[in-house]
Amino acid sequence: MPTLVSVFGVAPQRIGGTETFARELSAQLGERGWQSALCFLSEPTEEVRRFLDLPNISLDIFSDSTNGHRRENKLSRIIGRYHPEILHLHFTGFLSLYPWLARVRSVNKVFFTDHHSRPAGYVPARALMWKRAAARVINRPLTRVISVSNYGYRCMTTADLLPQSRFEMIYNGVDLSRIKADSLRALDFRRRYSIPPERTIVTQVSWIIPEKGISDFLETARLVTQQNRNVQFVIVGDGAYREQYMKDAAAMGIEDGVTWTGMVEDPFREGVFAAADVVCQFSRWEEVFGWMIAEAMAHGKPIVATNVGGIPELVSEGLSGFLVQRSDTAGAAEKLMRLLQDSELRREMGEAGRKLVADKFDLKTNVAQLIELYNL
Repeated sequence: MPTLVSVFGVAPQRIGGTETFARELSAQLGERGWQSALCFLSEPTEEVRRFLDLPNISLDIFSDSTNGHRRENKLSRIIGRYHPEILHLHFTGFLSLYPWLARVRSVNKVFFTDHHSRPAGYVPARALMWKRAAARVINRPLTRVISVSNYGYRCMTTADLLPQSRFEMIYNGVDLSRIKADSLRALDFRRRYSIPPERTIVTQVSWIIPEKGISDFLETARLVTQQNRNVQFVIVGDGAYREQYMKDAAAMGIEDGVTWTGMVEDPFREGVFAAADVVCQFSRWEEVFGWMIAEAMAHGKPIVATNVGGIPELVSEGLSGFLVQRSDTAGAAEKLMRLLQDSELRREMGEAGRKLVADKFDLKTNVAQLIELYNL
């Protein structure tokens, strides 16, 4: 059977956007008689392994695949093991020898998806001539480059590192079949983290790193709780800065109003979004997409997020949520207070977001676009 090898430069620790994409891609490949080899940085957790348990899936480890200049031998062994017709690179560097190695090893097509968020304030610009020339030589074997938002597409095509005809835009998506209207999930989440039933919940799901605006989330929490102490702020995720941010919350006097869940293996099943009344994403860098925003909207939750990168392609200002400027904690607090005081507005915005996800970010539809691009 023909095979597609997907290399993901991520560790499969939870059932998130990457893992659901990998499963849907494999399912649609299986319908066409193809095998799907999924290569991650490390072994999947048991829950992720069960989630990815399809007849045509093979799991493999490609540790340090993000270091494209020192791991060519490992990729060569993977290609030798599966003899793929197609290689698709995700979360690896754009400039690497992987495409050339794949072509030398007789891989017919090589795809690259750009999941890269840009630094805060990044302005798309044409690359210097020598960079353009080097990139076109290094990436000559690439069949297509996939951008996951119009923002990402604009960044890549403006840089002019490859002919524009090589780029395609296909949004990331949400597996809508996993959305369950189950109030018990919300109740279980509250019980698990001892959140009183009378408190409304404001949630951010992200890595706990400065680029995700965690300090802005905490400052917004401080401003909101000055006006309404019946709000619980929940941060779902983990990261190297978690302990420092927990100390910051204590120093701000909001320790009791902030819940830190750590890594949640399956946010859908464990009620992360079901329990939330409002979901925030206060990214400081130029977020290329915003998978957590799309997932929250699919659950019918209103959004308050920063107006950066590709986020405005998900959040329709005043319709499915509110956009604020980077680090504008006063503005974020004002928008949150408006939502927290108006359950009908939350319902209306949540429903608008749900419809938007169904129209633009349905994983099944968007993976089908990619399959068509593969031209199997």
